[in-house]
Amino acid sequence: MTVLILGLIVFLGGHSIRIVADDWRSAQLKRLGEGAWKGLYSVVSIVGFGLIVWGFGLARQQPVVLWIAPTAMRHVAALLTLIAFVLIVAAYVPHNAIKSRLHHPMLLGVKTWALAHLLANGRLADLLLFGAFLAWAVVCFIAAQKRDRAAATQYPAGTAGAAAITVVVGAAVWALFAFWLHGALIGVRPFA
Repeated sequence: MTVLILGLIVFLGGHSIRIVADDWRSAQLKRLGEGAWKGLYSVVSIVGFGLIVWGFGLARQQPVVLWIAPTAMRHVAALLTLIAFVLIVAAYVPHNAIKSRLHHPMLLGVKTWALAHLLANGRLADLLLFGAFLAWAVVCFIAAQKRDRAAATQYPAGTAGAAAITVVVGAAVWALFAFWLHGALIGVRPFA
């Protein structure tokens, strides 16, 4: 569990700098320049992600079961992850009505993804991984809303057409991941 926890600290810690030290972040961005800052940020993220993957794999070899989730939770998780994929895609499709309405769909998608996995899995490693991401996304969403209010951020109106594209692309990526990539990359087939 140590490697998993270290990975979560590095990855989520790097992604929390704007929450806990926004002035320091701005100063470093100015001092280093955007390219160098993004490069450093990327290296920290990749190292953290690698540690999470490695640590989660190690933890799965000696699972500590905290509870057994009812079988129905797998179906709830499937539906929630479909919603999560659509929300995550909404962060990237320009001018879509979902982003216009929700403002931070990526964070809402991470919260939904983490909650889905917590409902369907009851091992200690699952609780650490998905619980950490859920807690981080909640705090980050609150901080983003606070920044929006302070800056009086206005989100441009989105279109129904872009929202439809978002839903179709999100659902397609979800299907690809749920029916093939999840098993190939993670070793768990959600619909097996």
